[in-house]
Amino acid sequence: MEKNRSVEEFVEDVAKMQLSSIKYFTKTEMINDEIENALKKYPSKKGGVGTNFPDIKLLLKTKELKYIPVMIEVKGTKGKFIKVSSTGEIENKTKQGDPNYKNISEYAVNGAVHYANAIIDNTDSYKEAIAIGINGYSQDNDFKTEIGVYYLSKDNFNIPKEVGKYSDLSFLLPENSDGFVEKIKDLNLTEEELEAKTREYENNIEVKLKKLNQTMQDDLKISVGSRVELITGMIMAGLGVDHKVSPLEISDLKGEEGTTSNDGFVIINKISSFLDERNLPQEKKNMIVNDLSRVFIYSDLWKPINGESKLKSVYTIVKNDIMPIFNSAQHLDFTGKLFNILNTWVDIPDSDKNDVVLTPRYVTDLMAKLAQVNKDSYVWDYAAGSAGFLISSMKLMIKDAENRINSPKELQDKIKHIKNKQLLGIEKRSDIYLLAVLNMILMGDGSSNIIHKDSLTEYEGNYEQGELGGTPFPANVFLLNPPYSAPGKGFVFVKKALSRMKNGKAVVLIQENAGSGNGLPYTKEILENNTLLASIHMADIFKGKAGVQTAIYLFDIGIPHDSKKVVKFINFSNDGYTRGNRKKSGMSVNLKNVDHAVERYNEVVNLILFGKENLNYLTEDDYIEDKITLEGNDWTFAQHEVIDTTPTEDDFIETLNNYMNWKITIGDENDKI
Repeated sequence: MEKNRSVEEFVEDVAKMQLSSIKYFTKTEMINDEIENALKKYPSKKGGVGTNFPDIKLLLKTKELKYIPVMIEVKGTKGKFIKVSSTGEIENKTKQGDPNYKNISEYAVNGAVHYANAIIDNTDSYKEAIAIGINGYSQDNDFKTEIGVYYLSKDNFNIPKEVGKYSDLSFLLPENSDGFVEKIKDLNLTEEELEAKTREYENNIEVKLKKLNQTMQDDLKISVGSRVELITGMIMAGLGVDHKVSPLEISDLKGEEGTTSNDGFVIINKISSFLDERNLPQEKKNMIVNDLSRVFIYSDLWKPINGESKLKSVYTIVKNDIMPIFNSAQHLDFTGKLFNILNTWVDIPDSDKNDVVLTPRYVTDLMAKLAQVNKDSYVWDYAAGSAGFLISSMKLMIKDAENRINSPKELQDKIKHIKNKQLLGIEKRSDIYLLAVLNMILMGDGSSNIIHKDSLTEYEGNYEQGELGGTPFPANVFLLNPPYSAPGKGFVFVKKALSRMKNGKAVVLIQENAGSGNGLPYTKEILENNTLLASIHMADIFKGKAGVQTAIYLFDIGIPHDSKKVVKFINFSNDGYTRGNRKKSGMSVNLKNVDHAVERYNEVVNLILFGKENLNYLTEDDYIEDKITLEGNDWTFAQHEVIDTTPTEDDFIETLNNYMNWKITIGDENDKI
């Protein structure tokens, strides 16, 4: 052990010598407060609460004046360089998706990746990091050194990508670092890889949430009507605010019965402090706290049973299984999944079913792309649900900003502006409103423009807080999946929103027959000031949740529809996915990509934006260009589909064969008489 330690120290000294011309930091030295706090906040290499101590750390300065943290871990034993899975991925997680602290603590690269994750997951300034593992050992009278260099990015779900093969650390020196950074830029995951990882991640979320939900159902007997508020509040309490509000710990719930010391009161106090530091308006904060108090204070969930309350039992699961998800949950409608899963047990009347099912992430992404959302878009949703459309839009807006803005300061300011000024959602249902607020907080805030009102009768089209409060929201993108029970199958919302917009795009997911007459008079009125660009007949995207056929309608806002205008009609009933309805199964079972689903969704976007020459997976029968009337009742694909009824020679032969078979059969029967 002592020998190994001395080898490790020797390897570390060699690494420091190679970096001697630049500023680096040792185990006990601090780069800055943000990185130091991130390392403290993260579980240690062995899974405890101790501080993480990378052997060497530094900040790599790019020519764009960005700083990328570099974490270096050193080992001095043969076989302790790296641990990978059978597929070649760095194995820092178990098959169950939990941290594999044995690998993290024992292997150089795995430990460095752990430190890189700590920084990406727990800082606002650093979305990427470099992990370097170095191992040295003696073999056959020769000293061997192994160096592994990996790039991690939040946009890539923190998946380590090997940068290249290196024999020393000179690539970090100023004279070589520009070339090294250029190599990093080519390591982003492809769109297909990102989609696969997103679905893998969503499946993990679903599995854990469903397990939690079943525990509340079977073991704790917690009513369905309390679960949304219960989990939402616990997540808020468990998040904390850096330097201001510590996250709720399991040990804080002591099972006391005092009016101001019981577990429910402790959680509510933590939630209140959390919301204070998020700078929510007092009215909004009071509404949230009052709503959550129903579950945490004015119920019996805080009462101890054998010394432990049901609140503590649930929070233990939330803290250990759910909270770690949030650090990597960017650009995902996490709370949308939470709502749908927690309501699995609810017996929703058929008349209300379509009003409570939230839009799948891959559909909200599609619709945001169809609207051509970019960094300068102002996006609103009049029935926001858990804010899934706003999250998909935010993702595209930030990506566009990152691609087009070179100044780090300017980019940071723009992203802040996007989150706080360019997204707005209105939601009437209080339970779903809570989820939307939480969702936007998880995305880096943006919660200030989530409004709890009836968008048809109470909302006036303005910002409602801050220095812009009372001024019109300059929307140029409208995205919506409305309640289908509303007038016009929900088109009343579309008419209302579009009347307040001067230009831009609107994309609506709605019951398809709203476009064949059931959306009147709103559909006809919409054409007076807006142009229908496309109609997409969708697959059964709500299988098992809402028994309706849906379509996506795309509009150009502020341009009256010309009856000579050609509209694009697409049959997207085969979107490449198969869908199941197994209650306790996750996404990997209930949603399977069986036929190039990712490519098909991209193809729809390209067909709408660029035309028929982009047909590939879809057939010519799936794509129609045709005109509509101004009556607002001929918008569906089926209404423009031309079915050729002209008989062919094959039809004649088949009919003749059928006739001869019939004659023979009749003849045989007559012979038997």
